[in-house]
Amino acid sequence: MSAFLKFEVDLENFIKNLTKKIDENNIHLETLLNITDKTYNNFVKPLQMMDEDLEQFFTPMSHLNSVNNSEKTQKIYADSLPIITAYSTEISQNIKIYNAYKDIQINEKDSLNYEQLRVLELNILGFELSGAHLNEDTKKRLAEINIKKSELSNNFSQNLLDATNAYEKIITNKEDIDGIPESDLEVAKFKVNAKGREGTLGYEEDGVTKYRFTLQMPSYIAYMTYGPNRKIREEIYKAYVTRAPENAKIIDEILILKDEMSKLLGFKNYAEYSIASKMAETEDSVINFLEKLLINSQKQAKEEIKEVQELAKEPLQSYDSAYYSELLKKKKYAINEEIYRPYFEQKNVVDGMFEFLNKLFGIEFKKVDEKLWDDKAFSYDLFVDGKLRSRLYLDLEARASKRGGAWMHNFQTHCKKEDGTEQLASAFIVCNFPASSDKNPSLLRHDDVVTLFHEMGHAIHHMLSTVDENEVSGVNGVEWDAVEFPSQFLENFAYEPHVLKLFATHHKTGEVIPDEMIEKLVRSKNFLSASSMLRQLEFSIFDFKLHSKVHQGEEVQNLLDNIREKTALIKTPSYNKFQNGFAHIFAGGYAAGYYSYKWAEVLSADAFFSVVDEGIFNSKTAKKYLDIVLNGGGAKSMSELFKELMGREPNPNTLLRLNGIS
Repeated sequence: MSAFLKFEVDLENFIKNLTKKIDENNIHLETLLNITDKTYNNFVKPLQMMDEDLEQFFTPMSHLNSVNNSEKTQKIYADSLPIITAYSTEISQNIKIYNAYKDIQINEKDSLNYEQLRVLELNILGFELSGAHLNEDTKKRLAEINIKKSELSNNFSQNLLDATNAYEKIITNKEDIDGIPESDLEVAKFKVNAKGREGTLGYEEDGVTKYRFTLQMPSYIAYMTYGPNRKIREEIYKAYVTRAPENAKIIDEILILKDEMSKLLGFKNYAEYSIASKMAETEDSVINFLEKLLINSQKQAKEEIKEVQELAKEPLQSYDSAYYSELLKKKKYAINEEIYRPYFEQKNVVDGMFEFLNKLFGIEFKKVDEKLWDDKAFSYDLFVDGKLRSRLYLDLEARASKRGGAWMHNFQTHCKKEDGTEQLASAFIVCNFPASSDKNPSLLRHDDVVTLFHEMGHAIHHMLSTVDENEVSGVNGVEWDAVEFPSQFLENFAYEPHVLKLFATHHKTGEVIPDEMIEKLVRSKNFLSASSMLRQLEFSIFDFKLHSKVHQGEEVQNLLDNIREKTALIKTPSYNKFQNGFAHIFAGGYAAGYYSYKWAEVLSADAFFSVVDEGIFNSKTAKKYLDIVLNGGGAKSMSELFKELMGREPNPNTLLRLNGIS
């Protein structure tokens, strides 16, 4: 019998099976609540595994809706959300469970290990943040809010996907594609047949080849970075930043619901509610942290934009910045992305990344022969010291049915089950890299390589955990403003020469990337880094202040415009409605938590420099990082784990050093 679940989704019977599973859980819960002498082993552990089992049932459906989205998956997923949300809300508000956890925490405080105590601590906090201790009317209203919020978030995400897929720009004039890399043009060509358009083969009509550009990320980036026609750049940019206007009303609804929920739970706003479970202690500590970075970055960012402006022939607009930045990058560092891409063939990069992880941590990956949800999805088993530890699923190429962006999601979680047997972990990594075809391999930009390393950092954080309690194993139980630490730590190595030489080989000749090309890449690492810092700070400050009080209608745009006065060094067009596509906070888990990227980057930069300064493959810190952070999961606060790792508090200045900001 395999240690890993087979990826299967019975779409026809999903809702029926989900309802049945929840009914069984409720019966099991009643049995557990009727235990007279409740203990960790006879009450808490069975509840944990019951939730783990439901998660394993629901995750494949959720995953399929993200990677092979169709009308059928949309409907089933939308229908399942109220069911799963109502159930989880009911559990999280159950006063009997809450009281049982508190009693067990007192009665067994001297006999439980730190993992078990952490489970109790986080659950009790979770119950209080869900209103378990409040009156029935309040709990009923909180349940209604949770169901509505989940529906709105799903609608936000679906609107964004639909709007992204709805747009296309057909270009026939050769002058309008001059300078766009050949590999991007190959993907942009299309043919017409009886079934419609396909995106990888050239089609000539009256001797003219047609090129199709979309709002899918690889295509959008290609034209915005290399497209020579300014009017077309503006048209595509405008289509991108005005996507899903109907999401504006959803934002208003979500913000009202979150504020009401927060106040019912005793918080003055959603921002205060959000940080109750994070490393950051106060709202002021978050804002002060972000504004200090803003002040330190502004001077250098202004100098960077001035340099880009000098290269442009006209006053710089938002739809010009990527284009002229690329020209400046080529001028300063003689870097041509198209020359680099043949060295970053997708399969070579994946294999080289595995080799790097083997050298750094002693872990090994072996490909598994199994049929998955798409022919271009693959799985690998992870071994430590020859012992099977976990499984990784990779789905890396863009397609119309896949949600945009890149992410890691956990499937199984490492733990000891009720009978004492070990459950192994598994995780998905999903990206949207250029699609391969029979004629053309998937050639990545270096930014894509960084993205892959980032998501792999999340994945090994989950897959290498040795914690026995699933609710604090892997990425579970990790504070949200620390969860990006392992991903950012790993992505930094994508610029290291010793690491690049493990996988950067020309896909046709087998030549290892020359030292001169590596040197240029490293020198360009912090190109426009202060400007990029301001962009991320704009998102973070907007998100946090947006949730500090209720903003409605034009107030949302006015808040963003006020923040942009300090962060946007190129005036943003009035039609830019970035917020309508800000899925991280309106369809993901980053509401009043987008600052977490920068907060965690302090930890990652500090640990990274320690490894590099020791010599990457001879680093004692790297081995300690595996033992303490990756193995440790969420069983201790990340602030504790970081002190164990480094022997001190994190140094915020390393973040500025990492970004080349003085």
